[in-house]
Amino acid sequence: MGFDEMDVDSIWMDGEFVDWDEAQTHVLTHGLHYGTGVFEGVRCYETADGPAIFRWEEHLDRFYESGKPYEMDIPFEPDEITDATLELIRRQDLGSCYIRPIAFYGYEMLGLNPSDCPVNVAIAAWPWGAYLGEEALEQGVDVAISSWRKYGSDQIPTNAKTTGAYVNSVLASLEATGNGYVEAIVLNGEGNVAEGPGENLFLVRDGEIFTTGLAESILDGITRRSVIEVARDLGYTVHDQATISRGELYTADELFFTGTAAEVTPIRSVDDTTIGEGSKGPVTDDIQTTFFEIVEGRPDEYADWFTMV
Repeated sequence: MGFDEMDVDSIWMDGEFVDWDEAQTHVLTHGLHYGTGVFEGVRCYETADGPAIFRWEEHLDRFYESGKPYEMDIPFEPDEITDATLELIRRQDLGSCYIRPIAFYGYEMLGLNPSDCPVNVAIAAWPWGAYLGEEALEQGVDVAISSWRKYGSDQIPTNAKTTGAYVNSVLASLEATGNGYVEAIVLNGEGNVAEGPGENLFLVRDGEIFTTGLAESILDGITRRSVIEVARDLGYTVHDQATISRGELYTADELFFTGTAAEVTPIRSVDDTTIGEGSKGPVTDDIQTTFFEIVEGRPDEYADWFTMV
């Protein structure tokens, strides 16, 4: 569904609400030319107690932390961003939705050093279903190892969600879909597994769960953190700083992606090699079912994960 087909009419920009079609920036904006922006992707769920943003505080913390390597001081306090986001959701009468805060160096000059440029901030929200498709949540997805490697943290900070750095993910995604796959898996510079273009990756072997560690050139995903906690609460052993070789993918009992957009999505094949039984495995199903029960029911033991709208 394209934006023009959605019933959304407002975006918050630099302290005020503007009409969706008027939310514009100059063509010589620094962030457009050099990718000097940071962003977040956050979901709001229609819970049993009403609309609630999932792990907003963690996303907001990462939003501000992402700006630090670029000496980007976001010119609004976290409380202001929170209030603006809540009001934006209310104004558009959204229940379940996707939220995109972004901060970027704006229009002033085009030298590489952006220190003389203003920092612009915007927040948009719109309805968005399953990122890889509703069927993918049940049937799983077919993926391929990308020929594009994930950059190292000594090249671009991998713990920051930087707009320009996502060209790496775009290339991997284009390659995968162009070759008939739903998504890619990206290896790091050492040839070990990093993550998906927009997802973290989990592997199940002999009933235990493994996910690539932060030193493997991955983003410290909020959903990744949540799934690790949920899995441990369910009694699983989770190795959350694992190094996973490419070959281990093909012999895994189960594989699944996690992410704000992907949520918990099974992987049924890698490079045309069937994973497990070629369907959603029991461990993945257990974690996925519990995850959706949490985001839809907002149980008391996970209440601090939610910010009510």
